[in-house]
Amino acid sequence: MTAPPIQADLLISGPTLITMDAARRVIEDGAIALSGDRIVAVGKREALEREVQAARRLDGRRFVATPGFVDAHIHITGDPITRGFARGGPEDSWSDKLQRWVIPIFKAQTAEEERIAAQLAALNMIRYGTTAFVEAGTVIQLDAVMEGLAETGIRGRVGRWVEGRAYNPAEPAARVAAAAIGLLEDEVERYPDHGPESRLAAWPLLVGHSTNPDEVWIAAKRLADERGLRVSAHMSPRSGDPEWFLANHGRRPLQHLADIGVLGPNLMLTHLADIDESELDVLARSGAAAIHCPHAALQGGFGVTQIGRFPEMLDRGVPVMLGTDGLAADVLGSARLMASAFRDARRDQELIPPTKMLEMASLDPIRAMGWSEALGSLEIGKKADIVLHDTDLPEWGPVFDPVSQLALSAPASGVHSVWIDGLQVLDAGHATLFDETRLLAQAREAGRAVIARTQLPNRTPWPVS
Repeated sequence: MTAPPIQADLLISGPTLITMDAARRVIEDGAIALSGDRIVAVGKREALEREVQAARRLDGRRFVATPGFVDAHIHITGDPITRGFARGGPEDSWSDKLQRWVIPIFKAQTAEEERIAAQLAALNMIRYGTTAFVEAGTVIQLDAVMEGLAETGIRGRVGRWVEGRAYNPAEPAARVAAAAIGLLEDEVERYPDHGPESRLAAWPLLVGHSTNPDEVWIAAKRLADERGLRVSAHMSPRSGDPEWFLANHGRRPLQHLADIGVLGPNLMLTHLADIDESELDVLARSGAAAIHCPHAALQGGFGVTQIGRFPEMLDRGVPVMLGTDGLAADVLGSARLMASAFRDARRDQELIPPTKMLEMASLDPIRAMGWSEALGSLEIGKKADIVLHDTDLPEWGPVFDPVSQLALSAPASGVHSVWIDGLQVLDAGHATLFDETRLLAQAREAGRAVIARTQLPNRTPWPVS
């Protein structure tokens, strides 16, 4: 008896599929069928064209198809509309740049400006194949940002700017901490997370460093435990964090977080450039994830190639995720930079191979976020978060090894089409759900308004007349 045809909304016929499934199958002349928000068939083109009855068919013979990429750390407000504005000058220390330039620029934005910035960040991510992200915990106008993101179709986890430490000794420390905890509780209640079924939700994200007392860290971890969420925070890009924790707690940061019960599988820490061997040990035992932002580390002079332990983290089984930090255009570029930097630093050309680069851009962060049952690979029953990479470009040439070519040499701008939850959000390199031209015009205007409001000087390295 002949099996009934598989019903689908769309059949993409002919692409090479980098499935990222357990066997890491690469299927040449493949096909993938979508119905609603799910993948309903994956296999060879010839078979699926017989077995699938699709409302629409797409010729995918010039494409390589992959699961969507994940940006595990990105500032979606502030940076997107002011990226070209220099933060201080060479005479300013890193701390001064943060306090006198970076933070004022973030806090000068109106709700509408944050909304525009978030949409611009989403457009940038989608155009480079990123379908899911974790925001860096520096959103102020959460409602406006969530509204703007919803219009783009992107999948993300976002959180309010939360600092619960009383910097002024005259401030009531307990009241400041309680207010911060209240913000965490409010955001996860108003934007609940039902796993991959929630395209957008709030997580208890902390600025990190030394900005929150123990009770705020503990409250964030409790919320994550109770609701199946993740906590993410900045930590130890430079020596300042270890020095502060040693001076105030007598322990280095990761040791202290472990001692207060915060370090665990639902904690994700960004940067971790300046950790010692004892912290690597406690990190590996805890199951916590590390987020590496190569562009931020190298441009910021963190010394990560000299003292960073990311290859050792990978060897020890630490989940390592990649973030652009808002400085890079695409996650795959972050993977390339990380691999190149540590290969050179360790003089090992086999370190972090192309296969691992693609895993860190897609499957590994999905696992760390707790979503591997529904996302991260092209398999039947999983969410239809799919990217088509155009190989009809000179940078590809003939396709011999699609995995290595995508990881090492394919142009970042070669993303042609993107689906999130089965909804096409990018077609031929252009957004399908909103007006890109209008958004770009709004972003230029908003960025100029933010900088004018701060009254910070525009310090270009060469005179502009």
